[in-house]
Amino acid sequence: MKYIEIIADAGNTDTIAAICEKAEITDYRPGTIDENNLQQSRILTSDEKLQTILDTLQNVLGTQQNTRIVVLPVETSLPRKEEEKSKQEKSAIATREALYEEAKKNTRLDLNFMVLVFLSTVVAAIGLIENNVAIVIGAMVIAPLLGPNLALSLGTALGDVSLVRKSILTLLSGIALAVILAAAIGSFWPSPLDSPELMARTVAGLDSAVLALASGAAAALSITTGLSSVLVGVMVAVALLPPAATLGIMLGQMKYGLAIDAGLLLAINIVCVNLASKIVFFTKGIRPRTSPEKAKASRAMVVYIMGWIIALVILLLVIYADPSFL
Repeated sequence: MKYIEIIADAGNTDTIAAICEKAEITDYRPGTIDENNLQQSRILTSDEKLQTILDTLQNVLGTQQNTRIVVLPVETSLPRKEEEKSKQEKSAIATREALYEEAKKNTRLDLNFMVLVFLSTVVAAIGLIENNVAIVIGAMVIAPLLGPNLALSLGTALGDVSLVRKSILTLLSGIALAVILAAAIGSFWPSPLDSPELMARTVAGLDSAVLALASGAAAALSITTGLSSVLVGVMVAVALLPPAATLGIMLGQMKYGLAIDAGLLLAINIVCVNLASKIVFFTKGIRPRTSPEKAKASRAMVVYIMGWIIALVILLLVIYADPSFL
């Protein structure tokens, strides 16, 4: 359930009531009118109907300067309807606006993001070098590269060029920092760097692509359905951070052949994570609000999806054309 609070001119009462009646919402209550002729109305609605109501309210009231629409989560609403008592609670469905705000936060290239990348890279590099799975998992939990990847997919789904640019900049900066830091660690590490955990990140193949596709799909589903993102963060970290750290370590050791292999694995995983999450956003109906923007975003989404598919095919051909992978 969601609670919508609307502050608008009192003359919009009948319009808001008609919107609620058409959408068959759970509860609508107009409030008192203040000295500025503004009225505070309250709507209680299900998650499934939230996006439709918000779109309609924005289309009707969005141009009015004094209008403000606020959406709040609802833990419990009493009394419950009889039909609700016999059904399990459905998973929450995040609205486009909520997804956008969360994605926007994840594109911030600030000190906090860089510190998270720094810490997770150090943890991952040590875990890979020492062949310690528990330490590698610790780095996966931090998962700083999850946000920019999902923001990139959401930006293309909404046709938001600004969000796409910010997410690409943040993602590339994070990967660059991880690679440079891991290269420094690899250069000064005293013991041989040939642990199974490390060498496993220098082998790419179809199984790697399947893992990354599953990670991207799970990540996108988590934020659109309200599921816990902790395990999803681990899955995405599996696909992105360890190969990035391995790439840097091998560069630091001047083992350029293994560095190329790790780089191919990283590239495949980035492509697959974005491809899968884009497909999920598309099938979930995450699109802009207005019709012109929808048409533009749909065309862009098709182009992006085809571009990622072509990139994946090329990378797989490069891998399987290299005799060292056979």
